[in-house]
Amino acid sequence: MTPALPTTTARGAASQLIQLLQQYLQGPSPVRVRTWDGSEAGPADAPLVVLRSRRALRHLLWQPGELGLARAYVTGELDVHGDLREGLSAALRTVRESGSAPAPTLADKAAALRVLARLGAVGPKPQAPAGEVRLNGALHSRGRDRKAISHHYDLPPEFYALLLDPAMAYSCGYWTRPPGERGYGLPEAQRDKLELVCRKLGLRPGTRLLDVGCGWGSLSLYAAERHGAKVTSVTLAREQAEYVREQVRERKLEDLVEVQLCDYRDIPGGWYEAAVSLEMGEHVGDAEYPGFAAMMHRMLRPRGRLLIQQMSRGAIAPGGGAFIEAYIAADMHMRPVGETVGLLEGAGLEVRSVDSMREHYVHTIAAWAEALEANWDEIVSLTGTETARVWRLYLAGSGLAFQERRMGVDQILAVRPDGDGGSGLTGTLRDWYPECAAS
Repeated sequence: MTPALPTTTARGAASQLIQLLQQYLQGPSPVRVRTWDGSEAGPADAPLVVLRSRRALRHLLWQPGELGLARAYVTGELDVHGDLREGLSAALRTVRESGSAPAPTLADKAAALRVLARLGAVGPKPQAPAGEVRLNGALHSRGRDRKAISHHYDLPPEFYALLLDPAMAYSCGYWTRPPGERGYGLPEAQRDKLELVCRKLGLRPGTRLLDVGCGWGSLSLYAAERHGAKVTSVTLAREQAEYVREQVRERKLEDLVEVQLCDYRDIPGGWYEAAVSLEMGEHVGDAEYPGFAAMMHRMLRPRGRLLIQQMSRGAIAPGGGAFIEAYIAADMHMRPVGETVGLLEGAGLEVRSVDSMREHYVHTIAAWAEALEANWDEIVSLTGTETARVWRLYLAGSGLAFQERRMGVDQILAVRPDGDGGSGLTGTLRDWYPECAAS
């Protein structure tokens, strides 16, 4: 039975909002609500959502859905007590389960609007948070891509140092043991990921390696120090380029690592024995990906190896979303992993293995979220409260997306065959995986 709409303002705002929510969902509310007037309503055992002012509702009225919720949360007008990821999970589960409910009628919407007006929630459009990305120019033009990358990555390196492992690896780790087992944690999982990548690429002293989207240099530095590779590191983020160059000087790797600040479309030269891209391909764009794959093929010499570690989405899952687009990775595009394999093969590369690492990202993001909370005050002093709240929401939501299989991440190993079809790949899978943690 559809709950009746409240007809008076004598009751607290929380009770009226819960009734509206139940009518929309055609079922019980997934959350308990506390509102600006001190009232509280909803299931006692549900996650508690706190609306600190009417502006939280105005964000939702002007921008219904995920983006409005994100704006309310980022500005602090809306909060969730307890585990944020657990609260998001409960809300999403209830919405999914109510998917067969009939859509609200025009009369329902009008009645709901009258209730919100009486609560004082109807008003001027709230200003969007300052941290929301604002891009212009043609999609994936060089200038627009530069701004999109800078928006996310040009935070102070000190921020990433508080969030990531000591190697500053900002991509999924490879967990060869359960988290916490005998002191095994994020630093060890990232080291094992870097070692696995180097083994798959067959790096040896003097191997020429192209690292496209090198991030904070974790792989470039590791490949040079541990395997003697001669690395060309490419990034579009100025903060990252300066950081990696400083690390190269401190570690006396000038003869092994060269850092280039440029767009991947402008990388000079070629004829590398190996190339790698760790979670940069998501930023390339859908229409541009065939060109990205062709560039990778062109950069490799025959029998050269390519490793792509890239996020994917399920066949019917959207991937990304309004919040990610607005605050984290503007213009990001994810596709099912099979489509990426097809694009690489279309560029003339031969795909040799695909490893799903989805569960590994659940562990990795949990470790980042734990570091965020442990260093909260220092992070707020570096970035401001709104940016810190963006990252709290980002890590909670993305961790849940990987856990629920709406997003995945995969390592794809490919090779550029020579004219006779030779790949240069010998040995077995056992050459890649054993004793990664002991390396």
